[in-house]
Amino acid sequence: MLVLSRKVGEKLVIDDDVTVAILSVRGNQVRIGIAAPPEVQVHREEIYQRVLEDRLNGISTEGKVRFKKAIIA
Repeated sequence: MLVLSRKVGEKLVIDDDVTVAILSVRGNQVRIGIAAPPEVQVHREEIYQRVLEDRLNGISTEGKVRFKKAIIA
């Protein structure tokens, strides 16, 4: 794991097309901004874990969203 120190306003670049910017630091909370092409999926870890579980269970996240929208409509 690469460990870096960054200040507010500084950025880092991943693989030429993903940029991560430090937006603010308040106490132990850091706000970051991520600019990535649409084909690059960016998830918080807890959301990514759910996506993986859904894949293992054979249910796509997009399918769940469509199903929920159909129920609401």
